[in-house]
Amino acid sequence: MADTLTGSTVPRRQLGRYLRELRTEAGLTIKDAARGLEWSETKIWRIESGQTSLRSFDVEVMCRVYGAKADITQVLMGLASQTKARGWWQAYGDAVPDWFDMYVGLEGAANRLSFYGQEVVPGLFQTERYAAVVITADHPDETAEETGRRVSLRIARQAVIRREIDRPELQVALNESVLRRPVGGPAVMAEQLRHLAQASGLPNVALRVVPFAVGYYPGIVTGSFVILRFPPGHGGQESEPPTVYKDTYTGALYLDKEREVTKYSEAFAGIWSQALDEPASRELIQQAAEELEREH
Repeated sequence: MADTLTGSTVPRRQLGRYLRELRTEAGLTIKDAARGLEWSETKIWRIESGQTSLRSFDVEVMCRVYGAKADITQVLMGLASQTKARGWWQAYGDAVPDWFDMYVGLEGAANRLSFYGQEVVPGLFQTERYAAVVITADHPDETAEETGRRVSLRIARQAVIRREIDRPELQVALNESVLRRPVGGPAVMAEQLRHLAQASGLPNVALRVVPFAVGYYPGIVTGSFVILRFPPGHGGQESEPPTVYKDTYTGALYLDKEREVTKYSEAFAGIWSQALDEPASRELIQQAAEELEREH
């Protein structure tokens, strides 16, 4: 089940880390490696950050340039074959940009996700109509068919919340502005809030709202983000390093350096501590929905 959900994302990241370690141990910079392999520096960076799949032949060449032992080379060549696996989401074609392909795989592999939403409901909790409004605004030049594919993908991703095997734990912190901004109008937003309140009652979902009454708090500076944590592998070691994901206007950021994850973890803890507790948050969401329904 997990393999079906994660596709090639995790093998790509693992292979990239191993190759980066080999390059570093060989005393080579990315520029040195690019020169020796006759590749661009960008290609090396994309490989090491897990953003592209690799042929076994390419891995063998890299290992030769890095002076890797034969047994290590064979293991990494085997791992390279796993990077070709297709995730279920890749059937949606252009609806999944390259920079988001990695996120969907990591989302499916994570066992704990911590969301902070500053202005918009996180994608895993959006209704179809709400998602359509947001996606249309983000991609105004697309056809209705293209928009429909993006909406379908977003809704399909939500299966991770209720899946039977390896269901993740989710913490969701929202700025009250998320509730008060009538995306799509009162009817669409009221439906979205009812859906959000219902989702907050799931046993693996903890949802809190930071009310306007709170003054300055960390979320004002951080903007929206997600922290993804992964289940332990063999021997109790992390199968993947924790990763912070942030949408940007032109793409996305993936932050996995220890100091970066620590800073965002501290920020999330600060946001969480200043939010209303779960029952009070659910009550506020339902109250906001009732107000919109009266308007409608």
